[in-house]
Amino acid sequence: MNHSATAMAFRASARRTLTLEQQAIGELIAKLDSSFDSACQELLACRGRIIVTGMGKSGHIARKMAATLASTGSPAFYVHPGEASHGDLGMITGDDVVVALSNSGETQEITGLMPLFKRLGARLISLTGRPGSTLARYSDVHVDVGVSREACPHDLAPTSSTTAALAMGDALALALLESRGFSAEDFALSHPGGTLGKRLLLRVRDLMHGDERLPCVPAGSPLREALLEMTRQGMGFTCVVDERGALVGVYTDGDLRRTLDQRGDFSLLRVDDVMTRGGKTVAPDTLAAEAVRLMEDSRISALAVVEDGKPIGALHMHDLLRSGVI
Repeated sequence: MNHSATAMAFRASARRTLTLEQQAIGELIAKLDSSFDSACQELLACRGRIIVTGMGKSGHIARKMAATLASTGSPAFYVHPGEASHGDLGMITGDDVVVALSNSGETQEITGLMPLFKRLGARLISLTGRPGSTLARYSDVHVDVGVSREACPHDLAPTSSTTAALAMGDALALALLESRGFSAEDFALSHPGGTLGKRLLLRVRDLMHGDERLPCVPAGSPLREALLEMTRQGMGFTCVVDERGALVGVYTDGDLRRTLDQRGDFSLLRVDDVMTRGGKTVAPDTLAAEAVRLMEDSRISALAVVEDGKPIGALHMHDLLRSGVI
């Protein structure tokens, strides 16, 4: 088989796999019924933690489901069913809700734990592909995630079934998220180390340069002094303030280029003659991500941070890059 024919065979196989898995998710939509509502109500009423368990490939999906629940406002963790019978069952209390994943509904490591879950008083929700299975019948709530066939050409390897279980786990997690009113800010609080968390949590005051690092000259100063202040602070601009310390304008690198182009000899100029009056500013409690947007829209690399009309800091694009906001 030549290279071109091999590539075509690979793509044909991929299309068939993706089509079958797409169909599997489509079948789930038709199966949604009151059992899904009951599962959501059980999880919302949980006074403890949501314990997600599964064996083999279902175990991998269970781990992901637990992680998604935990990061979207529903405290959850994964327990390996094999380890549960060797001590980890002590992690589960009567206030918890157990979510068990098993395509067959007959996984021995899980069915063997069911009497113990009941003895503890924990509620049991199962996601299986067989409503008549032992696990389904024993559960307080059963959610059908069955598929007509696996994407595997031998109809053996867990493929469509695991995709369906994964999608249903996401559906449960997001239904709970919406019911709880879980916000983007809430999401960021559980992801403080990621880029998203930084974009939603960091504010201008966390990154700005203040005090001695604030470039500032009084109105009426010779332009030469403004240039020296810009060079000393390295922010690419300086604030210009009146006798009360209120911002009246800014002088930037762009203003300097225009001054050189239009004025020629400017040794006698005052900064007031060539500054940008007002200028682009930002409040200290503004989200850093909003400051990024303002800089990009205005095509500038720095901002004066102003509170009650007075400059209290300076923010440069480099600060935003170092912080990971962009």
